[in-house]
Amino acid sequence: MNIVDVIRTLAGFAWLAAIGLGILAAVRASRHQTAKGSSSSALILIIVATLLTVLGSGLVYVESNERGVVKTVRAGGVRPVALEPGLHWILPIVEQVVNYSISNQTYTMSFLPEQGPDSAEDSIRARTKDGQEVIIDGTVIYRIDPAKVVQLHISWQENYEAGIVRPETRGAIRDAVAQYGVEEVVSTKREEMVQIITDELAQSLSDNNLELLDFILRDIHFSEEYAAAVEQKQIAEQQALQAKLVVEQKKQEAEQARQEAQGLADAAVIAARGEAEAILIQAQAEAEANRLLAESLTPALLQYQYILKLSPGVQTIFIPSDNQFILPLPDTSNPQITP
Repeated sequence: MNIVDVIRTLAGFAWLAAIGLGILAAVRASRHQTAKGSSSSALILIIVATLLTVLGSGLVYVESNERGVVKTVRAGGVRPVALEPGLHWILPIVEQVVNYSISNQTYTMSFLPEQGPDSAEDSIRARTKDGQEVIIDGTVIYRIDPAKVVQLHISWQENYEAGIVRPETRGAIRDAVAQYGVEEVVSTKREEMVQIITDELAQSLSDNNLELLDFILRDIHFSEEYAAAVEQKQIAEQQALQAKLVVEQKKQEAEQARQEAQGLADAAVIAARGEAEAILIQAQAEAEANRLLAESLTPALLQYQYILKLSPGVQTIFIPSDNQFILPLPDTSNPQITP
């Protein structure tokens, strides 16, 4: 409660007390009792109540978040400058103050009635560039320009929300939506569209003595027909994606089988190559052994080995001294070899 309210309250009490004393004085007078004291007190209270009433009517207190527009009977109808926060004096009866809040205000247009100011569905229906209808919920955060309160009062008085904010917002949204296709509105161009709405709305509110603080695109809905079409499209896309995943899975399985077969084939090749190399190495070793053996053989050694291989039952061998018998024999002075 500010000082003006206190003064007006005191004035009310003073009037009540004055009336009470006046009634008391009248009762005493009707009973032929002295009423001089009551009458004097009632008169004093009437004077005090009148002064307080005049003072309360002339004093105006403007809160820190307000500006006061003074309506007057003088030329122009209003004072050219609004009252700043604090205590002010106006001429009683001939002047009156209308306070306007300069605090941040919000106005919501929503598909849900409980979110709007009028408890009614107030969303914006707009057409996209490709002819689709979208339903948009939005919130405008704004305030009265403190330096233009008087001009706002002259133009709109207290009807600025219904007269400016709501229609200008709806118009800006419809203009922006009409520049894009429905797919762009809901996805790729949404932020760009919001920026266009914000810029256009800021200019229109500024032209009408208001300041735009922010515009919030709350939600985008579709008509029932388009929502059904989108749902069918999404179902088809999901089915196509599922089929693609199945194909990819089959491809992966086939690739895995191919790689396994390739691995088995590579293993067989490697095994065959190893066996071939082993045979080659063995053949080379045998050839080298044969070569070394051949180099080590002499006629005398061969004859000797031949004799060693003869049947162990042979006790005596006669060989002519001037004739070879199958293989050359080693030279010996004794033609008879007796083991």
